[in-house]
Amino acid sequence: MDWKDKALEILRASMTPVPHELSELDWKSGLSSKTDRLAQHICAFSNHQGGGMLVYGINDDATFTTLNKEQVEQIVKRLGNIAHNNLSNAIDIDHTILEYEGHPVLFVYVPEQREKPIYLRGKDYREAYCRSNGQTLRMSDLQVRNIIATSQGICFEERMAKRNVSKNDLLLLLNFRKLFELLDKDIPKSIDSIISRMTEYGICTGAEDLWNITNLGAILFANNLNDFKELASRKVIVRKYVGTNNRDMLIEQIEQSGYAVGFEGLIDFIMKYVSTENINVKRESVAEYPRVAIREFVANALVHQDFGISGINITIEIFANRIVITNPGAPLNDVNRLIDLPPNSRNEKLAEQMFLLGFCERRGSGIDRAIAAIEEMYLPAPRIAKEESCTRVTLYPHKELNDMTKEEKVGACYQHACLLNEDGKSMNNQSVRERFNLKKTQSSVASRIIADTVEANLIKVANTDIVSKKLMTYVPYYV
Repeated sequence: MDWKDKALEILRASMTPVPHELSELDWKSGLSSKTDRLAQHICAFSNHQGGGMLVYGINDDATFTTLNKEQVEQIVKRLGNIAHNNLSNAIDIDHTILEYEGHPVLFVYVPEQREKPIYLRGKDYREAYCRSNGQTLRMSDLQVRNIIATSQGICFEERMAKRNVSKNDLLLLLNFRKLFELLDKDIPKSIDSIISRMTEYGICTGAEDLWNITNLGAILFANNLNDFKELASRKVIVRKYVGTNNRDMLIEQIEQSGYAVGFEGLIDFIMKYVSTENINVKRESVAEYPRVAIREFVANALVHQDFGISGINITIEIFANRIVITNPGAPLNDVNRLIDLPPNSRNEKLAEQMFLLGFCERRGSGIDRAIAAIEEMYLPAPRIAKEESCTRVTLYPHKELNDMTKEEKVGACYQHACLLNEDGKSMNNQSVRERFNLKKTQSSVASRIIADTVEANLIKVANTDIVSKKLMTYVPYYV
């Protein structure tokens, strides 16, 4: 897709519902006289995944200002000169004028550069800039190292978490027993055989007496992530709150071990705090959420996180009326297409290992399974939100239909249509009644939900030749 095709879509995302600047877009009311700052903005966009845009004609308070032809020409010429002369590499920028809600706006596009980082001319890598939460900031040393490695084709998983450790230290730092347990294989009797197998799985590299532990090996099999300086912030945090807000926390658990080592215990801990006690003949815990859904969404958060973003942990927050799972990094796929589109992971090797070890689905069926399990319990649809620097998945416990919001009903109806479409079927009034556990006499209620979902442009009529609404079938909008 050409950048001009999505420019208005990105601008709209920054203007609604609450106006805010994005990492890929910066509002400008007019041309600044500060050449260095403009160079920093262009530098940051050239280092940003997918590039970014300076948008002229919008004030800081999100109101519009009109630019004349002379101003537009001056802006384009000045920025073009800066892009060619003030950065470590000359950059070709592009521009266009588009109308947004009746206001002509100048978009100046800075493409992402293949060789990164781009930094200010006459300086060094310490003057490289990036975009974060709508701001232009100087890159940290870690960000510079990561972007250089990525530019050289070295993915996060292949980078080194710790270098030059002995064989004994290697086996102390990593839980090799868990690896063989998950592979359902006996532990080799010799240290050399153990390490050889770990090397085969990309957990470590080296020879003789000095070994390096990869990020993949550490993030999956660390006995304690604190032993790896740059991965210590990647621990998973679970918080249980007393009510519906975060003012009164009941308990917090920070998982110290690698993901493969602590995953099942993590899921058990979450399930313990999302269950209620049922006392009949004997006491038993009844889960308010399906385990398979918790498992799949947590696994997805681990696999699809953006390791280039600092300051955001993977967190699972348990409230009285919802669970919120947050991971750093916006989803790479459209959040409305997570059921049907093939998976798109920024951490392919991590995804592959999590799949081989049995923690998650790699074919994209994990989300399908999670939502199908939610349907079986007649729960509201999960809400998957793409935010500036993170992804949030919100799960809800059982609600009576009358207590569901219109948005929740529409979301559930749309996801139901997506699941049926994946099975080669179309949604109809009967299937919607079954999804919401409605009686046959409540077909009008199902019809209202379907109509609202059609109005939201999320589904469409499949058999357009049929006049009777009772016989109509529906498919997702993308079919």
